[in-house]
Formats: sequence, C-alpha cells, structure tokens
Amino acid sequence: MQRRPLSGMIGPDGGGELMDQSIPQVPDSHRDLLERPLIAHVATIGPGGGPQSNPVWFGWDGERIRLTHTRTRQKFRNLQAEPRVALCITDPDDQQRYLEVRGVVDTVEDDAGGSHYRRLRERYGVDPDAPMPDADVRVALVIRPTTMLARSPATGGPPAIERVTGERRTVYRP
Repeated sequence: MQRRPLSGMIGPDGGGELMDQSIPQVPDSHRDLLERPLIAHVATIGPGGGPQSNPVWFGWDGERIRLTHTRTRQKFRNLQAEPRVALCITDPDDQQRYLEVRGVVDTVEDDAGGSHYRRLRERYGVDPDAPMPDADVRVALVIRPTTMLARSPATGGPPAIERVTGERRTVYRP
C-alpha cells in the first residue's frame, strides 16, 4: 500500500500549523463512540465553498481515523483542495451524546483491491468478500485529529461540552 501526503496538506496560509499540532486525547467518556461500528458524518468544503456532509464507515487505531473512499468522488476532490475535515459520531442510544472530531487528512494510502474497505465491511457486519466494482480506485484517508468536542447529555442541568486539543482541555456548561 503506497502512502503519500495529500496535496495542500499545510495550513491555509501556507504554514504548517495544522501539521504541527499534537494529537488530542479522546475523552474516556466518549472513547466507545470511536471503538463501536457507528456511522460518522463527515463534513468537507465543496468547490463553491459550501459544506458537504456524508455518512461514512470509519476505523480508529487509537490515534488516527481511517476512512475508505475512491479517487473519483467529489469528497476526495474536496479534500485535495482543503484537507481539513470534521466528523460527528452520535450515540444511537442517546442522541444528545456525541463526539465531534476536527482534523486534517494526514495521508492518502492507495488501497487498490480494497483491503481496508474489506476490513471496514467486516467491522460493520457486511460480507467482506462481496464484489467491489470500484476496488481499483480505492484509497484509505488517514485523518489526524486536532480537536475533540465531546457532548454529554444534561443530568439535572445544562449539557456539558468538553473541548480537547493537544494543548488543553476545557469543559463548557452553558
């Protein structure tokens, strides 16, 4: 599998500030949302500057998020132009509890043959050996988180939102 940085993988002003940030720790209270086979809604910036959001399967290795995709779709072109991304994972058992992950696409790994996609199929309970007509254009997008926002439901008061970056942790209660 070939790994390469996504073109434009630096900050919007040409500097490397996005790449230099340390990876934040996932709040223990929300780690399960990354470990369970849940759907993440991924937001990118489209060619006209507007948001594009799509539900996707994902994998978590304890540090980075990996998505499967193809080189032929708009979301991939969006990320080539602007590698910043946001994912939101909602707890299906409590829709007031979610984890938002903001980050940047670190690398794109060629996945011709779809081996990463097959692992995700298995994780999500789908036959990994079913035909895959787009296997030859598959890639794995590796996302390095820069900020985590963990929202917990209210228990006798307003909900808490925990913001975690590589440098600090803050809890907000409106």
